Amino acid sequence: MSNDARFGLRRHATLSGPLPLDSGATLTPVEFGYETYGTLNADASNAILICHALTGDQYVASEHPVTGKPGWWSRMVGPGKPIDPERHFIICSNVIGSCMGSSGPATTDPATGAPFAMRFPVLTIRDMVRAQGLLLDYLGIGRLYAVVGGSMGGMLAVSWAATFPHRVSAVVVIASTAR
Repeated sequence: MSNDARFGLRRHATLSGPLPLDSGATLTPVEFGYETYGTLNADASNAILICHALTGDQYVASEHPVTGKPGWWSRMVGPGKPIDPERHFIICSNVIGSCMGSSGPATTDPATGAPFAMRFPVLTIRDMVRAQGLLLDYLGIGRLYAVVGGSMGGMLAVSWAATFPHRVSAVVVIASTAR
């Protein structure tokens, strides 16, 4: 792990939304737990979005705060590694519907003041991608250098290319569906 302060910054954002969902429901506000690695360049052209698998989270290359284990992809992300924060600004956001800092069943429903629990709206992969799009808008990133993901993250990467082709330069899909 790098001692560089730009490596593995834990972040949280609450965006006002609204985020229309494929189910017809609307999510507002939209919370994100995410981490960044590296520095965004002046024209924001060096951003790589890493999408995690179903059982993953945003702790792609840093120590997990709950388990204390190394990041789930620390062999791939880091200085001198294939996804290098010395060249790219790397973002890994926890998907909505999860329990690691993004809007999900444990999030407070603003209408009731209680956790959503089983009332949390049904989500699609495309809903997760549109939510990530809101986060990238918030970060000032209009176009991604690449979207990388495996398993469910690969489904997210495919959906990025289909939903926002103008916002993606390259897609890397690993061990996932083709469509």
